[in-house]
Amino acid sequence: MRLSNIIIKPIVTEKSVDLTKDGKYTFRVHLKAHKGLIASELSKMYGVDVVDVNTSIVPGKKKRILKTRRFTKTSKWKKAIIKLKEGQKLDIIPKEK
Repeated sequence: MRLSNIIIKPIVTEKSVDLTKDGKYTFRVHLKAHKGLIASELSKMYGVDVVDVNTSIVPGKKKRILKTRRFTKTSKWKKAIIKLKEGQKLDIIPKEK
């Protein structure tokens, strides 16, 4: 697995923005990435010390195709919540004006 494909994007929701106060950041990661690989990739990308990594697989949902009776299913994906060392921050969350 190539290292550049492990971290897909940060997740910016109300809940994830509230977690940043505790030093926790949420990312969408590759489905086959494990915790050690995620921690080492974040250390290389942002130059921070990762203390803890929690992962969960989010199941796909059924979505209705417009103007038909048919449904399709979205694919499952993996979410990682990363806790950084005390005093460190990431500038991935947009600032409010």
